Amino acid sequence: MISRADVDAAAARIGGRVRHTPVLPVADSGAAVFKLEYLQHTGTFKARGALNRILAAAESGELSDAGVVAASGGNAGIAVAYAAAQLGVPAEIYVPVISSPAKVRRLHELGAVVVQTGNEFAEAYEAAQKRVTDTGATFCHPYDHPEMAAGAGTLAVELWEQTGGVDTVLVAVGGGGLLAGVAAALEGRARVIGVEPTGARSLHDALAAGRPVDVPVSGVAADALGARRVGDIAFEVARRTGVRSLIVEDDDLTSARRHLWDHYRITVEHSAAAAMAALTAGAYTPSDGERVAVVLCGANTDPATLA
Repeated sequence: MISRADVDAAAARIGGRVRHTPVLPVADSGAAVFKLEYLQHTGTFKARGALNRILAAAESGELSDAGVVAASGGNAGIAVAYAAAQLGVPAEIYVPVISSPAKVRRLHELGAVVVQTGNEFAEAYEAAQKRVTDTGATFCHPYDHPEMAAGAGTLAVELWEQTGGVDTVLVAVGGGGLLAGVAAALEGRARVIGVEPTGARSLHDALAAGRPVDVPVSGVAADALGARRVGDIAFEVARRTGVRSLIVEDDDLTSARRHLWDHYRITVEHSAAAAMAALTAGAYTPSDGERVAVVLCGANTDPATLA
């Protein structure tokens, strides 16, 4: 699967192409900090994995003249479109019809060919796979690929350097690429806790079953956290490193998102508010002196929906 060595290799590969996003102390919370990854290129952590994937494919000779194809609820597609544009590679992105109009608009702005199909990620994924077979393009999986996950994990390397070390990292989970990368990067040094909405609990149910399983998908964060099944990489890394999963309600996501705006003037999407919701809803209570990092991983949203 992936290890700290893979994350370090990704950091070396993409270091000059990504933003080193800042950390911010969480007011009245002791040693807790936010990792402001929503300030990354494209508005999410996914730019890290997309750049790592395409650059590594070019290095290995895997990248073809047909360019890259991705399937995404929006954010992963935006990241692949951005990375492809930066590297001069054609990109074709398949997204579900439920994807945020803001995200679809951004894909077009980045010069990608956009195909909207199906009501869930799984349907867009199937269409993208067929396109890869037909054209020979390089597929950029949104989360279940070693280079995507390792690239995402580079934010944890930064976090460790910026803080001098943390005890616990709270991370939103959809398909699990970010969780896998962060857990691999911090293995043996910090605990990583995945936070999922009750309507998209792929990691939670996989850990309970002892294997990845299909789950129903619904709720306010379904466009970004709506993977029907957690990735094999995320599941294996989570099991190897002892990752826990916490569940929050949709109302918790909405409240945490509003809290971030009211108290910090931070605007994130519902999915990115999941990590914060673990604290504001009481799903996770840090011990005295515990150094907790809350990863705010995406901001591709309509600020008007905060009203």
